[in-house]
Amino acid sequence: MPIRLPKNPYLLQCLFNLFLHKYNMMKLNSRNIIFTIFLIAVATITKIICAPNLSLSGFSPIIAIALFSGMIVKDKEASFLLPLLALVVSDLIIQVLYKAGLFAFAGFYKYQYINYALILLTTLIGWALQGKKVGSIFAGSIIAPTLFFLLSNLSVWYFSSHTLYSYDAKGLMACYVAALPFYARALVATIVFLPLILGAYNYIVKTKARLTLA
Repeated sequence: MPIRLPKNPYLLQCLFNLFLHKYNMMKLNSRNIIFTIFLIAVATITKIICAPNLSLSGFSPIIAIALFSGMIVKDKEASFLLPLLALVVSDLIIQVLYKAGLFAFAGFYKYQYINYALILLTTLIGWALQGKKVGSIFAGSIIAPTLFFLLSNLSVWYFSSHTLYSYDAKGLMACYVAALPFYARALVATIVFLPLILGAYNYIVKTKARLTLA
């Protein structure tokens, strides 16, 4: 069966254009490339393991990657590139596995652009964390998944069938309550992955075998 990408792969096109625009402005040495591949691999492997399992679904490093990118990448436009790469490449791999009959669901789906936009929104929180102390970064790791939880489930409620959630405050609250386990796992994942990503960045890119914030 041939592998088909979305009919209008607008996100892939935007990602490619952004990469070309920023290529000459970024210091893409071998260590940065290895680190980028490492992040994509972590995002993909985590998604393959956790996403099909209802008890693990929502445990993902993507929000932590977006926060990290906002914190570390000085060029604000380029700071969106790292989470976009992790999102698109991991979803593309999932799509290939799905089309090959090796995964339970597709990598690309309706209204996916909303989740992409919300993930990139957390990069803005990373901007505010540049140069901050550990306490502020920990607070950011709580605020980011909380914001994603509130906005993503607002969109789920709004676009869902009214037979699933009534189109009123009661239905919205029911949607939030149903999503609480996913929120808890996203919160734990962000708190766990953010320091790990910072540590990996310092070890791979900065060649420092310790956790620092810059």
